[in-house]
Amino acid sequence: MWTEPDDRALRDLLRATRTVAVVGVSPDPLRPSNGVYRYLSSQTDYELYPVNPMIDGLEGRPAYPDLSALPVVPDMVDVFRRQDQLRPVLDQAIAVGAKSIWLQQGLWDEQLARDAEAAGMTVVMDRCLKVDHARLIGTGRG
Repeated sequence: MWTEPDDRALRDLLRATRTVAVVGVSPDPLRPSNGVYRYLSSQTDYELYPVNPMIDGLEGRPAYPDLSALPVVPDMVDVFRRQDQLRPVLDQAIAVGAKSIWLQQGLWDEQLARDAEAAGMTVVMDRCLKVDHARLIGTGRG
């Protein structure tokens, strides 16, 4: 059975992360993915990479159709996709060498978590990156 990281492990993960690919980010300000992206953009020093084949860019950054198109290996892949799209995202994250995968609130798949950990990734599920960053690291850049 998969065990979620405790607060110390989450804090360590957030501090070690430098690059974040936000898969499924929306340009619609009413979508949760947009709020998380805007928070990360304004309150952290993370290099952000929007991943969505339906948009050209977000907040002046180019968008990428998938993880394999990124110019860097992301430390973290933050996922805003339907449950049935999680496996292809994980497969791409493993293929590009991402260090962690963060599944947003409402997303949970124990087999996926076990597979990600077997590939050497840190896994966070059913949590909001914005909420946990603000709670554990605090607002303000860095």
